[in-house]
Amino acid sequence: MNKLNVLIAAIFMIASFSLTAQVAITASGGSADATAILDVQSTSKGFLPPRMTEAEMNTITSPAAGLMVYCTDCTPKAINFFNGTFWINMIYGSTVGPTDVYNPATGKIWMDRNLGATQVATSSTDSDSYGDLYQWGRYTEGHEVRTSGTTSTTATTAVPNDGNSWDGLFIAAGSPYDWLASQDNTLWQGVSGPNNPCPSGYRLPTETELNAERLSWATNNAAGAFGSPLKLTVGGYRIHFNGTLDAVGSSGYYWSSTVNGIESQSLGVEASNATMISLHRSYGFSVRCIKD
Repeated sequence: MNKLNVLIAAIFMIASFSLTAQVAITASGGSADATAILDVQSTSKGFLPPRMTEAEMNTITSPAAGLMVYCTDCTPKAINFFNGTFWINMIYGSTVGPTDVYNPATGKIWMDRNLGATQVATSSTDSDSYGDLYQWGRYTEGHEVRTSGTTSTTATTAVPNDGNSWDGLFIAAGSPYDWLASQDNTLWQGVSGPNNPCPSGYRLPTETELNAERLSWATNNAAGAFGSPLKLTVGGYRIHFNGTLDAVGSSGYYWSSTVNGIESQSLGVEASNATMISLHRSYGFSVRCIKD
């Protein structure tokens, strides 16, 4: 009978505890903070959440908002929490989506491939990762395709797909070598800038941001560019005055949003060197988008 009474009392206590109690896990016997349902207290030990790879984390079915795990192979390795839509890396407090890459040296998140590329680069000369070639300030409307036709008619408006003869064509321009007759320095400025070709939440990097990536490479050349978290390639470019595709597999150029007089700043990558360089806006260069 005594055993039965003890069992009944224990069950009652457990039921009451689960309905009303706050829980304090502590070596000192302290009580839980008034605002916490669970209060873990220690001055010599830590809290150890579930540990798993990024692939395992991404296979959790319908994770609850606020769910936390420690990702053992994320870049950087860190506690991640689910915000109801994406996993958030708590080290730098931003979302790393399935097509993002993070450079811990600069603290920036980028798309993991060039605009128009079908995959992340497997080498600096991986043709499937070269992507499209944009004239500075133009939207995604067909001109950026490597095999698009050309026209010598300079655009009189930056509005894309407006029923003009140059829509979808690479504009081979004469001096001052801008595809747009009246230059517009507001194009590609920020995530909401006119003609931003990047996906929602992304934009063209500034000259400073591109250069910071270059300075983080192990070597200042194509090998360093590919060896970086961004895995940049040497996909060539289109010549500004005739649209001819050139230097594929030997050099690559990446636009920034930064203007410099009648030109714009870009990152040039070659086998022996890499540098920031100001060039005419009618060139066709690669675009790598940065998360805003």
